[in-house]
Amino acid sequence: MKVDPYLHAVLLLHGAGKEVSKDAIVAVVKASGAEVDEARAQVIADAVKDVDFEELLKEAAVAPAAAAPAPAQGGGEAKEEKKEEAKEEKKEEEAAAGLASLFG
Repeated sequence: MKVDPYLHAVLLLHGAGKEVSKDAIVAVVKASGAEVDEARAQVIADAVKDVDFEELLKEAAVAPAAAAPAPAQGGGEAKEEKKEEAKEEKKEEEAAAGLASLFG
């Protein structure tokens, strides 16, 4: 899966407490070494102008946990699934905490 450098630029700027503008997005994408499309940067800047990133990131951190399947009832397989779920949940929590640390 290819990750959009423009969206990463938006998150980086937000996390650094900088204004998310076309010029700032262009500067970040250019600094990454990627080819810059100024029209695309303008569209992204306009699209995220009124986005509440804090709320969006909270929702993104909660969504994977809410989507986890309920553990099966039964024998040894259920215990093994619970262990794996717990490990995965912990990884998701750590990832969310890491992402949250980017934003102060």
